[in-house]
Amino acid sequence: MKKVLFAIAAVLFLITFLSSCLTSNYDSPDPTYEQEQAILKSYIDTLIANDRDVDTTDLGVYYVVLEEGVGETAKTGDTLTVGYSGYFVDGTLFDSSKNINNEGTYEFILGVPNFISGWNDALRIMNKGSKMQFVIPSDLAYGSRGQGTIPPYTTLVFVIKMVDIKPSN
Repeated sequence: MKKVLFAIAAVLFLITFLSSCLTSNYDSPDPTYEQEQAILKSYIDTLIANDRDVDTTDLGVYYVVLEEGVGETAKTGDTLTVGYSGYFVDGTLFDSSKNINNEGTYEFILGVPNFISGWNDALRIMNKGSKMQFVIPSDLAYGSRGQGTIPPYTTLVFVIKMVDIKPSN
């Protein structure tokens, strides 16, 4: 009987010890706006140091053209087909069009549904065949509230390929 109680106590101790070594996103506080701004600046500085030509949209989305496209740029109401991957600045993937269907694309009407303002702004400078990296500050994404797995005050990085643009009539 003593051996059984000892074994149970040892297992409980081991479980408690191992679980205390695990960390979760809930153990660390969400970043503050000031921390996000410092991380964003560092990320943009790194892009520039790596000879990336970083520009900004009128709203303040940073972007790097990876491949030039052709034709007219996307407009509200156009049906767009894109391939995309969304990352945190540390390189962690949080979303991808590869999760949507076998082709790895996502088709939608620009402005319906109304995505985060940084996404809508970014897509308006793309034309068919273009591929761009967008760095979207939290104030043009989910801001102080966050969304799902995206913590508050988190800059988002998207690599988007514009597969097709079907103009609205």
